[in-house]
Amino acid sequence: MQILTKTATEQLKALRSKTISAVDLLEQTIARCEELTPQLNPFALTLYSRARQAAQEADKKLANGSGGLLCGLPVTIKDSQYLAGYPCANGSHALSDFIPTETCRAVELLEQEDAIIFAKTTCPEFSLTGITRSDIYGLTSNPHDISRTCGGSSGGAAVAVASGLGSFSLGGDGGGSIRIPAGFCGVVGFKPSFGAIPREPCFPSWQSIVSYGPLTRSVADAKMFYQILSQQPEITAARKLKNSKIIISENLGFAPVNEDVLLAFRDVVARMQHAGCQVVEDNPGLTSSVVTWAVTASFDAAEHARENAYDLEYLGEVAKGFLNFGAQFNHADFEEAQAHREVIREHYTDLFRRNGSNILITPTLGCEAFPHGSIHPRRIGDTRIELPWLDWASFLYDANLAELPACAVPMGFGDAGLPMSLQILGPRGSDYEVLQIAGQIEKLIGWDNSIVTPTPSEILLSA
Repeated sequence: MQILTKTATEQLKALRSKTISAVDLLEQTIARCEELTPQLNPFALTLYSRARQAAQEADKKLANGSGGLLCGLPVTIKDSQYLAGYPCANGSHALSDFIPTETCRAVELLEQEDAIIFAKTTCPEFSLTGITRSDIYGLTSNPHDISRTCGGSSGGAAVAVASGLGSFSLGGDGGGSIRIPAGFCGVVGFKPSFGAIPREPCFPSWQSIVSYGPLTRSVADAKMFYQILSQQPEITAARKLKNSKIIISENLGFAPVNEDVLLAFRDVVARMQHAGCQVVEDNPGLTSSVVTWAVTASFDAAEHARENAYDLEYLGEVAKGFLNFGAQFNHADFEEAQAHREVIREHYTDLFRRNGSNILITPTLGCEAFPHGSIHPRRIGDTRIELPWLDWASFLYDANLAELPACAVPMGFGDAGLPMSLQILGPRGSDYEVLQIAGQIEKLIGWDNSIVTPTPSEILLSA
């Protein structure tokens, strides 16, 4: 299993040096999948036969040196992402028969570089929520503690990477859906600037806030996949933490944060200062953007459901609640929310400008992963809505609404022995600068990228 504890970069080096073949790497990955998936449930669909054929072709290319940048690397994509000829239920019985005839561009780019897609990962129904549970696929669990959530909506993706079931997964983030599970599962999750990685063809819902991006075992891997998928060369001058000015905010002025997360965050800030980084405390001067996000996301989702005439009898209760919540709004409400998005953008622009820095660091989440079934109702206006992420994910919405790049990086383990995470943000288009700083902070923290948790026996003992 040792090769499965490696990063994507290390696995690719082993493939190119013929230390391992693509077929052997895939078979080891599949064997581990078969051991762990009954307890963790990270996959909506396995594509083993297709992947085995691709691995054989990859070995032929590796033998003559003609393979792409990802030749022979086993990877996964999210259930919501189109792969022509294969089911794309997006976590819903309502779409159980949907088979796209096109492949989304980001997935095409992976296969053009000879990556081997061996599974599609679980997500909640329509990828609407920050936990990964659906009537069609059931519950996906955190590999560090299977009694706890893995987050969502790219929950299966984070679980796969954290468990050594492929070192990369393509996620989607419309309100923290890459960063939430990355934070809870102890992996790197990068939400690029809006539009940097192509999404289409795709489900039309949430078109103005969703970004596709990588979940990986290291920032270096995230950067490699970002470059491949965005097709944007790195032209940003190298940034060093030493002598850099970095903006930090413990709570953005409003976000609740547990004490263990706060202490871990302060420890990272102290390490940055010791490394010669100039730290300034500031925030955008905004209140929580959860209402703006909720109106934007729920109205858009409800409009999409209405246009596609989804039969509510096939929908789970959480999806019904979300769509019913969105149905109470009209186009004027939606446009008001979009106008407030511009206010959010302006506040972040001003934050970066007045501090002379393109980097803001916050916690990713205010807590460690919570037990399955923990729902924290929240009242928005006159409506009570049970969406279990509104408060503890308060740090995440602004990046989607303002279209900013944001990278979640593990920062150790909390009081419950579960991963905690910090978030590095920058202005739209500063993706490489964010990744450069994230990589240096990762090294400063000393996070062990070879951690793969758990072993099959450990899962059985905790069950």
